[in-house]
Amino acid sequence: MLKSVPTALAAALLLSACASGAPKQPPVVASAPQPAADLSPRPAADDNLNAVAWSQDASEHDFIYLQTYRNAEEKLLKALKDPTWDALPKDDRAGHPSLKGLKPAVVLDVDETVLDNSPYQARLVRSGTEYNEAEWAAWCKEGIARPLPGVVEFTRFAADHGIAVIYISNRAKDLDDATLDNLRSAGLPVAGKASFLGLGTVVEGCEQAGSEKGCRRQQVGKSYRVLMQFGDQIADFANVYGNTPEGRTKAMAPYTAWIGERWFVLPNPTYGAWEAAMFDNDYTLPREARRQKKIDSLRVK
Repeated sequence: MLKSVPTALAAALLLSACASGAPKQPPVVASAPQPAADLSPRPAADDNLNAVAWSQDASEHDFIYLQTYRNAEEKLLKALKDPTWDALPKDDRAGHPSLKGLKPAVVLDVDETVLDNSPYQARLVRSGTEYNEAEWAAWCKEGIARPLPGVVEFTRFAADHGIAVIYISNRAKDLDDATLDNLRSAGLPVAGKASFLGLGTVVEGCEQAGSEKGCRRQQVGKSYRVLMQFGDQIADFANVYGNTPEGRTKAMAPYTAWIGERWFVLPNPTYGAWEAAMFDNDYTLPREARRQKKIDSLRVK
């Protein structure tokens, strides 16, 4: 029979065995001090940042313009030879339906169709502000907007073949001269003031609704057979009666076969009626409220 081990001795032996068999622990080292969290205010997210960056830096942006204007140039002489070819919608041609004796022309919007205003949009992104008329007018008067890819070559080709180049713009009347100077300095053909129809153009017998271009297109139709139209907004081609998704679709529905043949639509992700349609054209809404309506309009499937 084994003799019992005294309790104190047993406890000592147990502690010794545990200590000798346990893995050694690394010495405790004080961790390096962590930098304090950066609590400085961050700039608010700007919905236009990626759109402006894409417009300025994406090769794809330039290629879209090049392919559009090159495609149009390839088809222009065919349109010129066809005496029935006309690119004005029915509403704008109604008052002057006959094409007989009319000189040929091409009609182009200016901003984001001919001239690149992305530097102005970039200034808004950097300052965290939105469009305002005074700053926009100041930008236009600088007269430094560059021509978009392919447009100089196309318009010169048209002019060299006796086709009038007409610009229809929604720039304010007091910007006419600055815009004409910018077009010329950018290398675009400008036959004279008559080739530019700005927002202040008065068309006798036609009541212009806001910035709609229908009256000015009708004015062009009095003297010209329009071979092609170019723009970045639906309203550059046809009147939109009600700027809603449904109204925009309805305006273009009769003319979808003309896209890429008589009408050439260019991309503009930075601004436009497409955006306003998402928040019911209500610019009195706070910026965040407009943004939320845009988010709500997104399709997720």
